[in-house]
Amino acid sequence: MTSLLVIAKAPVPGRVKTRLTPPFTPGQAAALAEAALADTLAAVLATPADRHVLVLDGAPGPWLPPGFEVVPQRGRGLDERLAAAFADCAGPALLIGMDTPQVTPGLLAPALVFDTCDAWFGPAADGGFWALGLAAADPALLLGVPMSVPETGAVQ
Repeated sequence: MTSLLVIAKAPVPGRVKTRLTPPFTPGQAAALAEAALADTLAAVLATPADRHVLVLDGAPGPWLPPGFEVVPQRGRGLDERLAAAFADCAGPALLIGMDTPQVTPGLLAPALVFDTCDAWFGPAADGGFWALGLAAADPALLLGVPMSVPETGAVQ
């Protein structure tokens, strides 16, 4: 059973895109986050997978389209929250973040095929990653990885 996971914060003013305030107001920053999340969720729904899961910090809102299983984020740091998201999967899983409005089903679908590999990694220009796929959940692969720093991708 393949799972396609999106890890996200509910787009609530003052809780998302706070590095953009100022110059944006908290409401403007939340609107930007909601737009990016909506684009990401649409691409994920259009990608064939057995499960489409939103791993959410916060409460679902009217921005959530039907077709998603919503599970709460668990853990303190991002490494723990990512590990917990994978631990809830019974088979192969691909995880992306909410800030990936550039994704398309054409980019995501090949990363859900694990016939010739055990993992899939989508590096980001800032040193992190935009996608991580695992043929089998292994939380140990994420725990202790420093997140949101330039060397995140290299350590992962």
